[in-house]
Amino acid sequence: QVQLVESGGGLVEPGGSLRLSCAASRSIFSAKTVAWYRQAPGKQRESVASIFRDGTTHYIDSVEGRFTISRDIAKKSVYLQMSRLQPEDTAVYYCNVVTLKSMWGRGTQVTVSS
Repeated sequence: QVQLVESGGGLVEPGGSLRLSCAASRSIFSAKTVAWYRQAPGKQRESVASIFRDGTTHYIDSVEGRFTISRDIAKKSVYLQMSRLQPEDTAVYYCNVVTLKSMWGRGTQVTVSS
């Protein structure tokens, strides 16, 4: 089982940027998908960005062009570069890796506010 630890969250002003990192305890080379989800207060958790095994990526419409997901197999890490952040991006962001099971980190808080 892979343990996932997110980092990089924090408080940022609208228009600012953050880079989230997700460190895995084991190789993610064989993962079917690696993804970032988010959950805002009172809302359901939603998938924000995904990378599939073949390297293709998918983003929800609201972050397309602002967020970039990437992975570093050698470093067993997944990243989410977020730019032009908006208050509606405020949420707890979770890393998810799917191999034979779906595994989650504990999340990192991102707050976008002036």
